[in-house]
Amino acid sequence: MKIKKPPYYWNEAKKFLSEKDKKLAKIIKEYDGYLVTRNDPFYSLCRSIIGQQISVKAADSIWLKFEKVIKKITPINLIKLPKKKLTSIGLSRQKIAYLKIIANELFNKNLNIKILQEMSDDEAIKRLVQIKGIGIWTAQMFLIFNLNRSNIFPFSDIGLIKAISKNYKKEYPLKKDQLDFFKKKWHPYSTVATWYMWRSIDPVPVEY
Repeated sequence: MKIKKPPYYWNEAKKFLSEKDKKLAKIIKEYDGYLVTRNDPFYSLCRSIIGQQISVKAADSIWLKFEKVIKKITPINLIKLPKKKLTSIGLSRQKIAYLKIIANELFNKNLNIKILQEMSDDEAIKRLVQIKGIGIWTAQMFLIFNLNRSNIFPFSDIGLIKAISKNYKKEYPLKKDQLDFFKKKWHPYSTVATWYMWRSIDPVPVEY
């Protein structure tokens, strides 16, 4: 289920970032919308796993097929779904294994979302990456799109790096010190700046 209102920090973040970054201020004025948060942890994790290391377009295509074969996205439905059906929609064996592991973690209540909600960003990421298939990028997507955290800077995200390169006329790929510069500049609202960076290069808002 989507939460159909902006995160509580959104308007304050837009004002703060617009005052701090003239380039970002223009982008914020240009694009409508806001981060759409999902109150469905399993949905967000599945979408992030499917989106790993492929383009947004490719991920969207596989996701539509995934929704058709699973019908209702729940851990038990994925556990029951034959691997052949998941292979037939273009998922790799590795991603299928990751999806099954995450389904079992949630079904068996090994991963407690309420406890995650109470953790700091770093603690939540540390807990999530203990699960096979969840790397730092996937954990960061979960913190942005499900836990609704305001200051996540997904430093390895290709879309973010491309958008910074394009908007700030920097050579791609960016160096670590350049990424650190933007992380510091946009603190404590890196999530909001990241969303606008994505928005500036993709006509459809990113969702996980």
